[in-house]
Amino acid sequence: MILLSTASLQGYGVHRMFEFVKEAGYDWIDLYLHAKNHDLWDADYLKELSDEHDVAIPSITVATRGMSEKKVDQIVQIATTLKTQLITFTPPHFTDKNTTWFTRYLNRIKRDTHLSIAVKNVEPKFILFVIPEYKSSTLMDIKKVTGDTALDLASIDASSGMDILKAQKILGSTVKNVFLGDKHGNKTGLLPGGSGGGVSYLPLESFLLKMKTTGYNGFITLKVKPQELWVGNKQRVMQNLEYAKKYYKKHFLDYKA
Repeated sequence: MILLSTASLQGYGVHRMFEFVKEAGYDWIDLYLHAKNHDLWDADYLKELSDEHDVAIPSITVATRGMSEKKVDQIVQIATTLKTQLITFTPPHFTDKNTTWFTRYLNRIKRDTHLSIAVKNVEPKFILFVIPEYKSSTLMDIKKVTGDTALDLASIDASSGMDILKAQKILGSTVKNVFLGDKHGNKTGLLPGGSGGGVSYLPLESFLLKMKTTGYNGFITLKVKPQELWVGNKQRVMQNLEYAKKYYKKHFLDYKA
């Protein structure tokens, strides 16, 4: 099953996002909760769209700063309405004073709701070259929070000695969602295969083959920058979505070990 992150279609209304997912033949939606798009937080409206287009929302991803236990509860309520299976959170930003939602509350939510609560890796960035932008955000750290993780391939920094194959080995069976996207230097969120050129900058083919041979049965979500899909140009968007789907199909779905 391949999901499409709504983050890849920012700039469109939520209704159009569902239309693209359905028309392009993606299985499901990963709902990226963006703080400035209020429709994405309207569970009843999303449920109507999900039913209308027959497209489920089994995964919700949250990257909002200023998280709190109250906001976690709000997101869990959205997930309950949508019958979501997985909620993925980002580690706290260094400006966030309250981190109890991350250090204790997420594990309690996972226990009480039986939802899969994952923590996503983030690109390692530093303030003034010293202060990590995100707290407790190493791969070993995120693995310990709830025991479930999500792996954003384009956020792995090869210059630190880490690569996506090593990251997969570290996170192992804790990975519940893989955010598929390519990276070249400082450019992230590229289409897999070098923006449609057919050759990936990251070792995506090797990664997907490894995931397939190790029996990975979690989600794979296309998450690229909207400009990579050429949002605003429907024909180009459809072409790029079709290309990415074929890439996934060739290197993961149809691969025979």
